[in-house]
Amino acid sequence: MKARAFDYRRVASVAEALDAYAGCPGEARYLAGGQSLLPALNLRLDAPDLLIDIGRIDALRGIAVEGGALRIGALTRHAETLASDLIATHAPMLTEAAAYMAHPAIRNLGTMGGSLALADPASELPACMRALGAYIEITGPAGIRSVAADAFFRDLFETAIAPGEILSAVRVPLGRPNTRMRFDEIARRRGDYAMVGLAAHLVLAGDAVETARLAFCSVGPTPVRAPAAEAALAGRPLEPESIAAAKAALAGDLDPDDDDTLSAAARKHLAGVLLGRVLSGLGDGRLTAEAA
Repeated sequence: MKARAFDYRRVASVAEALDAYAGCPGEARYLAGGQSLLPALNLRLDAPDLLIDIGRIDALRGIAVEGGALRIGALTRHAETLASDLIATHAPMLTEAAAYMAHPAIRNLGTMGGSLALADPASELPACMRALGAYIEITGPAGIRSVAADAFFRDLFETAIAPGEILSAVRVPLGRPNTRMRFDEIARRRGDYAMVGLAAHLVLAGDAVETARLAFCSVGPTPVRAPAAEAALAGRPLEPESIAAAKAALAGDLDPDDDDTLSAAARKHLAGVLLGRVLSGLGDGRLTAEAA
């Protein structure tokens, strides 16, 4: 099957992209890496009248520390995330997650902004953004606005991006002292969609957990936080007893559906196994982010 005929326009700036979208009499789509959009076009699951290529807009690129946050441009490719020293220093969870994302050919083309805008609940990056307490920068005709990741993902493939707006960057707050983070997932084969994935971000005060942010992928229509499991860790050291308490509390946090590949009960079981694995690793001090 081939895509329906459409007009194509390559733009050189965000302003030009917004103008092209506003001037389209029918439906328009922005094209970045194209790893999700192009298959959808070929399968005719999406059929826009105009494709606006934003892939060469320099303002959407770059990784830098600015104003107490790590700013990552929307056009940052997954391979760049995997190779970036700045990301490895300040948000090593993203480095780990990028290694799980499909295969090298896709990582060389797929972009951070495209993944977040699609909001596939099985994708690694949306869960990471919720765990990191990141902010999504959105540019539109009225200017730039910032949306917390917890409010950005609204439903299955639905985000806070309004028609015509562009996801321009993400901002990850720089770590506090004793910040630990990790991403891990369970999949049938490396590069497959995860049966369950977990992004964990902890801040320790001495030996005890001060704050915990746990976000799962592949367990619901959006990346899912686990507030009961987070609360079970608060104020306690990362020891077998507290990890067991968090795993027990997790049962009330997750409510996945049965599907053709895995039952809800099996997915919840795997989530508990993964939580224990990740927390045990963090208890050993693995993946400590550099503090601001």
